[in-house]
Order: sequence, then C-alpha cells, then structure tokens
Amino acid sequence: MTRVKGGSVAKNRRRKVLKNAKGYFGSKHRLYKTAQEQLFHSGAYAYRDRKQNKRNFRKLWITRINAACRMNDISYSKFINGLSKAGVEINRKMLSEVAIDNPALFTSYVNIAKDALAGKNVASSAKKANKEVEKAPKEETADITKLTVAELKEMAKVNGVEGYTSMKKDELIAALSK
Repeated sequence: MTRVKGGSVAKNRRRKVLKNAKGYFGSKHRLYKTAQEQLFHSGAYAYRDRKQNKRNFRKLWITRINAACRMNDISYSKFINGLSKAGVEINRKMLSEVAIDNPALFTSYVNIAKDALAGKNVASSAKKANKEVEKAPKEETADITKLTVAELKEMAKVNGVEGYTSMKKDELIAALSK
C-alpha cells in the first residue's frame, strides 16, 4: 500500500498551532507537540480564569465599599442590610464607583441605610438616591471632547440628533453641546 503524506493540510494545522503558541517560553513555542500541549492547558486556564475574574472583581468592589463604610462609621454588612431594607437597588460595582468618585453621595446612601436600620420610613429618600445615581453617569460625561467618535454617535442617537451617522467628531460635539 502506498504511503499517504499529510501534505499542506498537516503543515497548515501545525503552523496554526505554532502561531497561537507565539511568546511561550522555551520549546513551547518551537516544537509542535509541546506547543499543542501548552495550548490545551492555556485554554483550560483561560476558561477557569474567566470565571475567577468575576469573583475577583466582586471581592474588590466589596473591599472598596467596606473601606468607605468604615469611614462613615458603619460596617459593610449593616450597610448592605440597610440598603436592602430601604429598597435601594444598586449593585456593588456602582456602589464602589460612587464611593470613589462621589463620597458625598455615598454618605447619603450610608444615611439612608442607617435610617432604614433604625426603622424610619425612608422610601422617599431611597427613590431620591436612586434618581441621583441615574443622573451621575450623565454628569461624569460632561467633558464630551474626551469621548470617542463611537461614543459620541451613541449619545447623538440617544439625544435624537439627525444625521449623526455621517458627522465628524467636531460636528458631533457641536451638535451635542447645543
């Protein structure tokens, strides 16, 4: 029986593996077999770490919130419990951003939580705080000159600017600042 060689198919398959293994240490980027093994491991690590990344960020947000809570004389657990009793629906990522960027607003959240823990009716102040959070991102983007064209076009779409698709950056800024 005649011998069948892999030809260009096998060569292309190996080349693809070695291309994906660029930058690996030692023989892992030179030899096909070790490169393929390393790529299998790399894929497993990437899959695992995509899940762990979510955990790590949640831990970071909780740490930041806890630090801001301690500055306002309340523990993290009591703060979260007070917010839930007050009916304030804000996630930990946003609370962490508020704690960093707007300490005065975070202090108002702490006061709402303390009032809710004391048993006071805080439904109206909780709604007011939720509205303040909804307004906060708009205030942060007051300097629209630093935004990209894609972000400016998205803002123009939301604001109902006509003909925004063909505008350049300076035209978009002029239309949005009106």
